[in-house]
Amino acid sequence: MNAQTRKLLIDGPAGPIEVALDLPAAAPAGLAVVAHPHPLHGGTLDNKVVQTLARAWLRLGYATVRPNFRGVGQSAGSFDQGQGETEDLLALIARMRPEIATLARTDADALPLALAGFSFGAAVAARCARALRDRGVALHDLTLVGTAVTRFDVPAVQPTDSPPLAQSILVLHGEADDVVPLPAVLDWARPQHLPVVVLPGAGHFFHGALLVLRDWVCRWHGATAAPAAGAD
Repeated sequence: MNAQTRKLLIDGPAGPIEVALDLPAAAPAGLAVVAHPHPLHGGTLDNKVVQTLARAWLRLGYATVRPNFRGVGQSAGSFDQGQGETEDLLALIARMRPEIATLARTDADALPLALAGFSFGAAVAARCARALRDRGVALHDLTLVGTAVTRFDVPAVQPTDSPPLAQSILVLHGEADDVVPLPAVLDWARPQHLPVVVLPGAGHFFHGALLVLRDWVCRWHGATAAPAAGAD
């Protein structure tokens, strides 16, 4: 993403997980993990939407981590329909959160945690958010973009019979998405009374709308400071 991006191999349930790590210029304000689209359809940590989400969180002062899912790049294993990918995100958070907390000079449990995902990655992020809640881990922010509700079982993130899976939830979708039609996302969100932010004219991959996507994520999650050095 930039000259300071570091590539790491982190131990995971199926073997090494390749990750890209970006750190803000100052002490991290939190940890953001960004999940990429479908591995069998060209999804990688270098996907443009994924990089855009990472840039947004870097602007917010967060350390950002983008893993390659199983079978992509140097990550071990093979595609697991979202189940193994969820386990890998959980393992990655458990490993990286204490390290980032040390840089932030705080306890791991006190370090704000954000999850974001695009398409298949959004479905995995939602599953991971539910698993974190079941484990008693507080999630501060959840950002779902182009959520693949027509292709995978995506849990309710704002259930009506229990607290939301995160303190702040942003669901963002393109009006002209021809991969995951907007009406399907609205049907998923409606029982949850969950707002959906729609980018007029945007397709599934947000061509020509990536800067709008980045800026909206920053505004939604409270960007008030100047962009961190090296964020772009």
